[in-house]
Amino acid sequence: MADMPQDWVARSLRSVWHPCTQMQHHANGDNSVPLIPVSHGRGAWLYDHEGKRYLDAISSWWVNLFGHANPVINAALKDQLDRLEHAMLAGFTHEPVVRLSEQLSEMTGKVLGHAFYASDGASAVEIALKMSFHAWRNAGLSDKQEFVCLQGSYHGETIGALAVTDVALFKDAYGPLLRAARVVTSPDARNAQDGESAQDVARRAAADVEKLFEERAGHIAAIIIEPLVQCATGMAMHDPLYLTLVRELCDRFQVHMILDEIAVGCGRTGTFFACEQAAIWPDFLCLSKGISGGYLPLSLVLTRDEVYQAFYSADVTRGFLHSHSYTGNPLACRAALATLQIFKDDDVLNRNRARATRLTTALAPLAEHERVRNFRQRGMIWAFDAVEPDAARAATFSRRFFASALENELLLRPIGRTVYLMPPYILSDEESDGLAERTRAVFDTVIAS
Repeated sequence: MADMPQDWVARSLRSVWHPCTQMQHHANGDNSVPLIPVSHGRGAWLYDHEGKRYLDAISSWWVNLFGHANPVINAALKDQLDRLEHAMLAGFTHEPVVRLSEQLSEMTGKVLGHAFYASDGASAVEIALKMSFHAWRNAGLSDKQEFVCLQGSYHGETIGALAVTDVALFKDAYGPLLRAARVVTSPDARNAQDGESAQDVARRAAADVEKLFEERAGHIAAIIIEPLVQCATGMAMHDPLYLTLVRELCDRFQVHMILDEIAVGCGRTGTFFACEQAAIWPDFLCLSKGISGGYLPLSLVLTRDEVYQAFYSADVTRGFLHSHSYTGNPLACRAALATLQIFKDDDVLNRNRARATRLTTALAPLAEHERVRNFRQRGMIWAFDAVEPDAARAATFSRRFFASALENELLLRPIGRTVYLMPPYILSDEESDGLAERTRAVFDTVIAS
């Protein structure tokens, strides 16, 4: 006899510690958060064991670019399974990791290359931070040990990545374990003062970086930025001018630029790499999430030849002696190669522009809602802030919205009072229209409850 859906829920609550969750919120009661036992996925939809479906409007935490059980990626993985599942990347190499590294370098015009692989986004950030520090040390500039991050930044939850994160909810509990970073003003366009444009905010924020560099550049190894959209702080969007200005400052003051494109790369902001919209390249570029199409854990850091050469030596201690057991896993790399092939074959970036126009139009009534502020969009990301005057209700807004969305066949998980949509790149016109209509219905229900 097959297990019933609630059997899976009960067993999960007894045995699984779910991420980014206060587990008590899954307990029974009026304020409980649903736990959905997923049976399978097809396209943009997830299905539970009872046949109920949920439109994955946040791409399962921003990773699933081309739908669940995508036939192209499935076929590539099935083929790779019969060839090579894994081999250590120290002293060995293999076709998928070589081809993936070559293709990504070509996509940067060969400005970036020398791909170093890991598993999750935080690991990629750790690699970039360590590489920056060590490269300066190898260059004889051992005083350059500090890092700079933006207000509201999020770069992961390992110790190094958390040190350059500025979201109190994630960071405060572990403060004693962390090495403090320098925090500079966010270019978040919502910070615009009367009469200011998004570019004015970008200039003002860049001026804060310039002031810090003038004072501390001799001690600063790198500044790390989520280009165009700071996601975990509430989809804070900024003008590309900020990246252009900070790139100029990094060049002038001899500071590395690390761009965390883990969430905003792979076409999410409208170009494959977000930094392309500023016509700049960083010294380190971190990718994860969508690079494998949402199939397997994979992350990587691309860097310039100058950084690579700083480690190239007969002296072992000058090498970058960092490793993960599953570094460059062939299956994950093969999924990534299939993902890149879909971008080429399906003209994804151009098609996404049409999808974005349609969904933005369909969301227009919600953007004009009296309880909505700061409706914004960049590429395939939409966000708005809910007006919830009562503090107690504001504190539960995200949980109430998530539960109501599930009742309306949507997977939407707000960040605080910020509702965002980051759907996969395969939505039909009907699905886009339905997503907009149901999001409005859920919002009306939640603010009225």
